[in-house]
Parts: sequence; C-alpha cells; structure tokens
Amino acid sequence: MVSKSYSNLLELASGESPTFGLMSRRIPRIMTVAGLISDIDDDKSESVCSDPSSSSALRDRIIIVANQLPIRAQRKTDGSKGWIFSWDEDSLLLQLRDGIGDHDMEVIYVGCLKEDVHPNEQDEVSQLLLETFKCVPTFLPPELFSRYYHGFCKQQLWPLFHYMLPLSPDLGGRFNRSLWQAYVSVNKIFADRIMEVINPEDDFVWVHDYHLMVLPTFLRKRFNRVKLGFFLHSPFPSSEIYKTLPIREELLRALLNADLIGFHTFDYARHFLSCCSRMLGLTYESKRGYIGLEYYGRTVSIKILPVGIHMGQLQSVLSLPETEEKVTELLKQYCEQGRIMLLGVDDMDIFKGISLKLLAMEQLLMQHPEWRGKVVLVQIANPARGRGKDVKEVQAETSSTVKRINETFGKPGYNPVVLIDEPLKFYERMAYYVVAECCLVTAVRDGMNLIPYEYIISRQGNEKLDEVLGLTPSTPKKSMLVVSEFIGCSPSLSGAIRVNPWNIDAVADAMDSALEMAEPEKQLRHEKHYRYVSTHDVGYWARSFLQDLERTCQDHVRRRCWGIGFGLSFRVVALDPSFRKLSMEHIVSAYRRTTTRAILLDYDGTLMPQASIDKSPTSKSINIINSLCRDKNNMVFIVSARSRKTLGEWFSPCENLGIAAEHGYFLRLKRDVEWETCGPVADCSWKQIAEPVMKLYTETTDGSTIEDKETSLVWSYEDADPDFGSCQAKELLDHLESVLANEPVTVKSGQNTVEVKPQGVSKGLVAKRLLSIMQEKGPSPDFVLCIGDDRSDEDMFEVITSSMAGPSIAPRAEVFACTVGKKPSKAKYYLDDTVEIVRLMQGLASVSEQTNSGVTKKSCATRHSCLFSI
Repeated sequence: MVSKSYSNLLELASGESPTFGLMSRRIPRIMTVAGLISDIDDDKSESVCSDPSSSSALRDRIIIVANQLPIRAQRKTDGSKGWIFSWDEDSLLLQLRDGIGDHDMEVIYVGCLKEDVHPNEQDEVSQLLLETFKCVPTFLPPELFSRYYHGFCKQQLWPLFHYMLPLSPDLGGRFNRSLWQAYVSVNKIFADRIMEVINPEDDFVWVHDYHLMVLPTFLRKRFNRVKLGFFLHSPFPSSEIYKTLPIREELLRALLNADLIGFHTFDYARHFLSCCSRMLGLTYESKRGYIGLEYYGRTVSIKILPVGIHMGQLQSVLSLPETEEKVTELLKQYCEQGRIMLLGVDDMDIFKGISLKLLAMEQLLMQHPEWRGKVVLVQIANPARGRGKDVKEVQAETSSTVKRINETFGKPGYNPVVLIDEPLKFYERMAYYVVAECCLVTAVRDGMNLIPYEYIISRQGNEKLDEVLGLTPSTPKKSMLVVSEFIGCSPSLSGAIRVNPWNIDAVADAMDSALEMAEPEKQLRHEKHYRYVSTHDVGYWARSFLQDLERTCQDHVRRRCWGIGFGLSFRVVALDPSFRKLSMEHIVSAYRRTTTRAILLDYDGTLMPQASIDKSPTSKSINIINSLCRDKNNMVFIVSARSRKTLGEWFSPCENLGIAAEHGYFLRLKRDVEWETCGPVADCSWKQIAEPVMKLYTETTDGSTIEDKETSLVWSYEDADPDFGSCQAKELLDHLESVLANEPVTVKSGQNTVEVKPQGVSKGLVAKRLLSIMQEKGPSPDFVLCIGDDRSDEDMFEVITSSMAGPSIAPRAEVFACTVGKKPSKAKYYLDDTVEIVRLMQGLASVSEQTNSGVTKKSCATRHSCLFSI
C-alpha cells in the first residue's frame, strides 16, 4: 500500500513542515484556462480500480523524471571519503525549474547520476541529495545500465527515431529481446523510486524523453489518476519507419497512459498520431485548438511546442569578464586578420551532418575562389553521447576531410577549416557565437537543437560586448543562420536559410548567400528571430506544458477508473460514474418482473461483429429473435441503416419481427404488413448531384465503395488506407455539404463512412414511434432495452432516456440503454462486444421460452414485433 506519508519525505529530511497552496501558473502571452484541478482521490493500494472518495488542497509540486539528474558529482580529493555535488547549470531540467519559478511550485527530480556510486554509499548519497537538492537518485547496476542505455536506448531506439533502419548489423542495432527487457526493468526501477516521494492526489509527474517511454504504464498501474505528462525530445519517425519496431504497440500504449504527450514540432506529433491510427485504430480530434485522442474513455492530449533557451543563464554568461576576454582574443585571431568566421557547433555523431557541412565548405571554396583566404569555418565538435564504431568512423571521416580541405585551399597563416574537437567551456562557446558572422546547423536529423537560439541571443550581446566589438548602442544587431530542414527548431526560424543537408551544392549556395546578403536584410532577420527566441524561452515552454497538463487532468475526479490488461498492455478505463456494465442478473430479474416490454437492437456491430465478412444473421441469431418474438409481452424492433430489401431477405424467417430500414425511413411492424414511411415521400433528385462527387472520391481512394440505397447514399472507406481514407472523408464531407446546401438532406460522417440521407430521419424517431404505438395500445412499457454501437444509435439512447419522465414509459419502468464497448455515450450501460450481447439475448429468450411453455403459438403472436438497428 502506498501511503500519503511518502509525500512528506522531503519535509522530514529538511525539518520543514508541509506546505500547501493553489497553483497560479499563467502565461501572459497566450489564452489562459480558467479553473483549477479538482481534488483527486488517493488510490488506496496498487489495485487497478479506484473511485473518488477524498478531497484535499492541491499541493504545488512537480516530480520531474529523466534519465540523468541535473547534478554534477565528483569524489572528494582531500583523501576523505564522500562526494561533492553541484548543480549542472547546462541541464535543461534545471533550467526548466528556473522557468517555472521556485515560488510557484516545488520541484523534485528523479534520475540517475553520471557517476557510479558504490552500494555501500548509496543510502548516504540519497539522503544528501534529498536534503540538499531535492533529488531522488536512481541507482542501477553497471551491467543493467549498459544494456539499458548503451544497448537499447542508443543502439536501437535512438537510431530508429532518427530514421536509421537496421538493414545490416552495422546500421543500427537489430532488435534484441534481452536489451528490451533491460529497458523495461529500468523503467520499473524508476517507477519504484517515484513511489517513494509521490503524493498521488496532488503531485504532477513530468517524464522526459525516449529513455523512459514505458514508465507511464507503471505509474498509471499504481495510481489510476496520476497527473502525468511526457515530453519527447527526439524526433518521432513516420509510421513506415516506426512500424518496423517489434515492440511498436507496447511503446504506443505505454505513452498513451500519460495524460499529455509533448512534441517539438507538428511533424513529430503527426507521425505519432498516424502510428496510433494505423496500429491501434485510434482517431484524434482537434477542439478549440487542442488535439486529443480518446483512449478507453480518457482524453490523451497532444502538445506541440518547441523548447526554448534559458535567457537568464545566457545573458549572465555573456556578461562574464572571461567571455569578453575570449571575444577580444577571437577578434584578433580572425576579424583583425580579415577573416570572416562561419561557425558550426555539433556533437560528434552520425546524425549531425558534420562531414556534409565540410563538403559544402569545400564546394564553396571551389565555386567561389573570392572567398579563399577570407572565410574560415570553425567547427566545434562536442564529444559524442554514445559510443561505438559509428562514432569512430565519424571522427575519422571528419579529420580526413578537414585535412584535405586545408591542404587544398590553405596557405601560410590561413586554414579554411578549424576543427576544435576538445570540450570547450560554455563561455568560450558563447564567445565564438558573438564573433561568428553565420552559424551553420546541417544535421540530417535532430529532435530540436538549440544552437541557433544560443547564437541569436549571443549576437544580440550587451553593452560591454558592444564596446569590445566597436559598436555603438544604436547599432542594429545582425545574425545569419543556415539550418537543416530536418531539425526541430527549423519551423520556428522563418528568417533562416533552410537547406537540405544532403544537397551539397544547395548548402554551399546558402553559405554564399549568407555571406553576400545585405546588412539591412541580416538585421531584419535577426530582429525577427530575437523577438521569437527571447519570448519563447524555456520558462514559457515549461509553464505552457504544465498549464495544458493541468487542463487535461482537471476532470479526473469526475471519472470512475479501473485498469484492464496485463503487463505493458495495461490501460485505464475512465468513464462517467453513472456508466456501468450491464449485469446479466440485473436485467434478467427485471425482465421476469415486467409484462410490457420494448426491445430495440442494432445489428452491425451489435449482433454481428463489424469485422465479419458475411454480414447475414446466423441461424442462432434467428432462433433467438424468434424466441423473443413468441413472448406475448414483448414488442421487439430492429432499427438499421441497411436497405429494406436486404433486411427483409435476412429476417424473412422472423414472422413477427418489426424492422426499421435506412435509419427508420422505412418501417413495418411485422413481416406480412406493408412498409410505411416515417415522413413524406423522399425526393431523391439530389442523388444526381451527390453521386458524381462520391464517384470522384471513390476513383481517387483505393478501397472505397458507394452504396446506393432507396433514400440515401453511403461512401465507405473501411478497406482503404486509414489515414488517407479519413483525410478523403473530411474533404468529401465538406464537398457534399457545399454542393447540397440547398437540398433537403443531411450529410453525416460515421464509422468509416460518409452518408447523405433525408433531413429529419434518425433512429431516435423510430424509438419515439415505437413507444408511441405501445402507449396507444396500452399499457405503456415497463421494460425498455435498447442496444447499439455507433453514433446513429445515440439518438435512440437520448429518446429512451428522455422519455422516462413522460407518459410513453411506465412510471417505474426498467430502462436499459446499452452501448457496445467502454466509450463515451448517452447510454447508461455497456457490454464489451457482440459475444456478450448475443449471450444476453439468449438469456432473455430462455426466460421467455420458460414463461410461455404452456401457451400456444397463436396467442403468442398477437402482441409482438421485433426491431434491429445497424
């Protein structure tokens, strides 16, 4: 059992008393969301079922979880045992805390240290980090960490997310089940550490990056209502790449256990949504600017916002005396020698495109001899984060290319390329930004890349740097960027020259354009970039994410939650408190007690699975229907979107079955009576307009079909590509609404369909008509059962529910509006699938057979009719 006392560990460690308050985070530049998160109940155990039961004030606290803590660690050098810890000022996680503001929210970190700590020291280190830094270290055995991080993360996930398929053992790591198990084990260990400090009622949890993609499942399993956000800092690949991953569905389902999933760009989010559609059959909706996925009754929100830089940190580093000294040194080394500096700052890995940049520099010098002796490319190569043969190959290729260029175009006192492959201090890097005329970022794939942002802020400078550079306070600042179109920051830098890094000629031309561009143009581009970067900093990003997380979680308390599935297939079902599974015992008991019953049933997706190829009813279904119809107390109807011809043929053995075809436009009370219409005779001249439009979309959408009914037209894309079919359906819907605006029809989208039908026709009218007929014949029904599975059936549920207060249903009637599957619905009950529905109908039929065993068929046939709905 997880106790609330866990939330007080930090107070106990620091000697402080617990503090509580209300969140007041707001972003001044964007629309705010009114309201605070409601009280959330505490799951009393690790049970998968929970219900709201308690209330408490909201605690301003967030637990930030990442692979590494924002802590630097080193052993004491004075001979004594122990460690010296300090904040890692370069860590995004630390900058994130500054952006949120300590006065607004308390921040706790959970993650690994960069250094190995002996097991005998781990308790002492944990206590020290908790008291001093509010950090909870996760200690992993070295062998497990290696398989998790250097194995699965860096050799399998990281290459795949950067579009490298393991076509051979040398190109990324082939999937290894033992490495995957190590990855899952580490995520489980992280979950255990979070359990030690979380107060599930109040705390927010924010998980970062691909190292911990299955962590949301472990947390959601422990606490069904945990307020959980996840942000992916790497690219998310297209579905064609991602679906090659053997554990593709496990990762998707794990991410969907978060409440909010963040991406840097729309492309990354679009790829994720496409994977959810193609592999899990999920669709998303955009409402009032927010993108959401409905997942088992929970809304998983999608956030698209690139991370920013820490303005305060950069400005403080620019103000350091060391920075001024380094700028002065670089000015003497380059500018005073008549050199123009182009700058590249990249990690030494295969995706940063360093060799492509060098080849472009070589091409520039070949095609534009006038730049020889004037332009210098300074390439700062940071140490690679991973390790392996690919890193060594990049280092070797980079060194040989630099050597070749310098031998070809260099001369005494001038090398066109300067390679700095030793770690630089941050202020030194900032000094290079200040002096560089143009910054080149030509990565072939990168999640975000903040180098261009840092360069822009550095070029803005300050008064002291202006003096060093010989600029007056009124001198407009300038900067130039050449950026790859494959990096996450590219969409936000509209003034940069965007290039395809694989096109060497294009990159060389872009470098030449940047050098030749007029000063006023450079100034305008810099001003535009600086305005964006300075207002969309890391604080803006963090506050915006947390604000959306708060908005997404605010209805947790209004939902009943319980878990289903095992292992990584676990997910939480969240439904309205009044929405529950239909109990067989309950409905059979009500069925026995009542004497005037109305039964309305859907067919496709209700009695017949949607995936069935043969849609006609089975002999078992026919027998069940006939058994129900033989009960003199029953009036049973089928309401369907199918044509009356099809339904008439399928249910011809059912003499007393009532059928409503084409959403109820055609109606008959039993087999041997004439069909009626629920409205005036339909004028179908509109089909001459709609059918050519549908044919156009059918020709351009492989797998789509048109069904021409007597009063309606249906375009189906069930067998088409799900993404393309959905896209075409939206276009077709708009197209038909436009051309049929003056016709007496409605255009509706359904499950893989777009349908045009007469106005005023709905299954709800059929339900109203049936109740009216029974009321006229008397008495009003004291038992009503209505089952359906899609949007069109919601009209029936609404009529049935609203009629409970009127004369068409008996005052104390037993009413059961039931949908198929756990999902948002106007129905109060659900059954899981068609198998359960058939079992239910069979049970009711058995009761009827027992009751009517002594009654003749003739007397049985006088009071019933049956209704099914597609």
